[in-house]
Amino acid sequence: MRGIVLLAHGSRDERWREPIEAVAARVLQDDPAAHVVCAYMELATPDLHSAASGLIADGATAIRVVPLFLGMGKHAREDLPLQLDALRKAWPQVVFSLARIVGEEPELVELLARISAKS
Repeated sequence: MRGIVLLAHGSRDERWREPIEAVAARVLQDDPAAHVVCAYMELATPDLHSAASGLIADGATAIRVVPLFLGMGKHAREDLPLQLDALRKAWPQVVFSLARIVGEEPELVELLARISAKS
């Protein structure tokens, strides 16, 4: 089974989670068999390790981490590679892959441009 972790920055404000959880809900709407969870770098739970642990307990043998960041900041550039290395050491039998940060995806750039240009 393949799991998906939607990884975002995190916030103490509970409302901040709503758009992240909406993405997870949309993934499930498009594929009801998907195994998708949200995780946060800081200020919210679960963290990446806990999210991966839950997916693995449910039978995941591969996990794709999708960073929901607009830019290549410190978390994506420095913290995330270290966390992935730790996951790979903790679960060497699981294949962990890292998607590009969403802000680098041409589809998102196009969408943001269209939204920005609305009158």
